[in-house]
Amino acid sequence: MGKDIKNYLGAILALVGAILMILATFVPAMADLCDQNWYTAGSFVLIIGGIIAHVVINKYFSEEAKIN
Repeated sequence: MGKDIKNYLGAILALVGAILMILATFVPAMADLCDQNWYTAGSFVLIIGGIIAHVVINKYFSEEAKIN
């Protein structure tokens, strides 16, 4: 993997989704968001979408993949 930010875009999306879920669980001011289905589902979609995007970008669209 190179220095280009697009190689890490999927991992960043997955981390943002995970941080949102963790914050809603442990921060008392955000505790009401755990009961909201749209918030939980949105965080889950960010995590799964980020993992898929990370694999696809690094497999097909990165410059290193085109060289090999």
